[in-house]
Amino acid sequence: MRILAVETSTLAGGAAIVDGERLLGEYTLNIRTTHSERLMAAVDRLLQDCGWELGDLEGVAVAIGPGSFTGLRIGVSTVKGLALALGIPVVAVPTLDALAARLPFAAHPVCPVLDARKGEVYACLYHWAEGTMVRDWEYLALAPEALCERILGPVILVGDALDALGDLFVARLGGRARLAPAGRRLPSAATVGALGHALLLAGQRVDPAALTPLYLRPSEAELRRRRALLVH
Repeated sequence: MRILAVETSTLAGGAAIVDGERLLGEYTLNIRTTHSERLMAAVDRLLQDCGWELGDLEGVAVAIGPGSFTGLRIGVSTVKGLALALGIPVVAVPTLDALAARLPFAAHPVCPVLDARKGEVYACLYHWAEGTMVRDWEYLALAPEALCERILGPVILVGDALDALGDLFVARLGGRARLAPAGRRLPSAATVGALGHALLLAGQRVDPAALTPLYLRPSEAELRRRRALLVH
């Protein structure tokens, strides 16, 4: 199945094209250019380099968060428009799932940790059992210190929060903490595509009109709106 995968959960993001279990191409940037400026250009370049047209796509997968509110809205809106225009199925891939899947068959539990700003991180915990990735926690938004209190054994940490908080995790967790290599820490559209392919085969499709990002807390705009309603 020919699938376009989109990842815009963090500053690092891009797109990938997979054909079944085969990755044909991936475009990733980790710079401060907004996803609205680069996402469709990346999709166009990938299609051109693969010798495909939009009409050749048979499905689309998107990382739905948690993550950057603006980035997720751009990714979800782009995928929703493509799915509706092309009449192809869409699947939603939680960003923390896709991050954990970057370290398949890890000997220790894997904990993806994303910068949630305002002194918090987004996190979850996973382990591998008989070749299958298993999620152990609900998706969380919490303080880094509170996350450390939940981690009771050896763990592999992955995610963009390690750039700013890696030293804190090492200090708090000591020998229990293993930091993933820098090249494996960031979200990958290719991994979103691989998980999306499995979801499509399992029939776990989402109505494009109902596709929404996974937010674990209100955005700043929503909080301002609520405060304004309380004032009035």
